[in-house]
Amino acid sequence: MSLHSETRNVAGGQPDGGKRPPIPVKILISGGFGVGKTTTVGALSEIDPLSTEAPMTSASIGVDDAGVGSQKTTTTVAMDFGRITIDESIILYMFGTPGQDRFGFMWNDLAEGALGGVVLVDPSRMEECFVALDYFENIQLPYVVAVNTFAGRESLTLDQVRHAVNVDPDVPVVAVDARDREQVKAVVLTLLRRILARAKNRTRG
Repeated sequence: MSLHSETRNVAGGQPDGGKRPPIPVKILISGGFGVGKTTTVGALSEIDPLSTEAPMTSASIGVDDAGVGSQKTTTTVAMDFGRITIDESIILYMFGTPGQDRFGFMWNDLAEGALGGVVLVDPSRMEECFVALDYFENIQLPYVVAVNTFAGRESLTLDQVRHAVNVDPDVPVVAVDARDREQVKAVVLTLLRRILARAKNRTRG
């Protein structure tokens, strides 16, 4: 099934000749500092993503840890934003949350109206994802765990990651290379399927 049809199902839209304004749907891309959120949004967005990256300075030393061997020289200070036009009736918006705890006050605003989220995990620094996991659980927003596997990251099996992050059995844990458009697209499809399944269960209930 395509991103097109999955999103249409979630949004509840029907083909009508495209006369109505497009239905906006929104998801979050979240996770710890330096895990690949900006890269993920950029890989799938059809527009040049809005990125609030700023150069890291000496003030970040001891505060923003991107991990051993990281070449990261910038940091997101607000959010990332990207867009995908599914068709003339549906547009999917992606909002990347800032990774640092000190920007946590922005998360509620970013989550307003979101259908669900992707929590990116760096398997070499899994503790960095716990804040995002707790947030999604607390606000009961459906999410998937995406393990960023690009080169240089510690190699763990998905089962090992699932055990370490201790998410419920119904939460998908999938691998992704955040630089790869098709892999990011597959993660978004997994999220949309989960959102759709939850909506159907609630309808039946």
